[in-house]
Amino acid sequence: MWNTFLNCFVFEPRRRRFLAITVVLALGVSATLMTLALQDTGRPPRVDLERQVSAYVADFSRNGPYRPPGAAERAGMSEGITRLLDGRTDAARGPLSRAGYRVRTVRLAGSGRWVAQVTEAGGRTARRRGWGEVYIDLSSRVRWSAQVPHPVSDQHTELMGAELFSRAPGGVLVLAGANRHVGRGNAADVAHREDSLFDAVCGALTARRIPGIQIHGFADDSSPGNDVVASPGPGRPGALVRRAARLLSAGGFEVCRAWRRDCGELEGTTNVQARRAAARGVPFLHIENSRSVRDSPRARSRVVGALVRVATRLGR
Repeated sequence: MWNTFLNCFVFEPRRRRFLAITVVLALGVSATLMTLALQDTGRPPRVDLERQVSAYVADFSRNGPYRPPGAAERAGMSEGITRLLDGRTDAARGPLSRAGYRVRTVRLAGSGRWVAQVTEAGGRTARRRGWGEVYIDLSSRVRWSAQVPHPVSDQHTELMGAELFSRAPGGVLVLAGANRHVGRGNAADVAHREDSLFDAVCGALTARRIPGIQIHGFADDSSPGNDVVASPGPGRPGALVRRAARLLSAGGFEVCRAWRRDCGELEGTTNVQARRAAARGVPFLHIENSRSVRDSPRARSRVVGALVRVATRLGR
């Protein structure tokens, strides 16, 4: 027996390498099974959403990639999101996979709320398409959505969307996956295109009559003297828009109400998601924030605080 032992570990280096590789593979499989077991036993990973979103958009340059999705991919995304809204997570996986997406469950740091993260299945490789992500609150009935069509190009709007979703329960966060200036023409400007996955998701939400809060940014000199521009887009200003404007004004912001006066062509009347919402009578807030507001973490949080108060009352 002793001779056999020596032959395996001293005189046969190939066998030693084989055994070492076997041990490493076994440990890797064990770690994977442990991870899956933790997820299956109801202990999904905790995420700081603002940090996660910041990391996601970190390489959204003006020279980045973008490929418009095909009709089948848009349809798969829309169907998958609809099933998730119905609480049918397993049934959503098939349609989402046809669009190259997967769904995983995470918990928000701080609140501990359970959230479905709809993310591209191929990781960073798939992100070469530039299609974005979706987060859906699983802790309560979905009643509103935060939409961020121009991350990075409307600087820090992605952080405002993430903070709003984190602070107000019952929401959906729809985050575009590329700088608006990439692609041919305005291909990646998803607020003005109907052939994007972003629009497919927002369309599914509107079909369920879920109100939308779409967050934008403007240069200070585009609407001088204003901190925020509040608008319903081409629709009428309902309770959602009026309450947001009132709370923001009470919070010390100079708010331009687009239904009352010219706000420097920041009214969102050509926004395709706003147009669809108006056509179906679904409440929609198109909110533009000045660069000065967006550059200040404190000011951003104050704007979000007002929107949280608006969102928490929607659908009640």
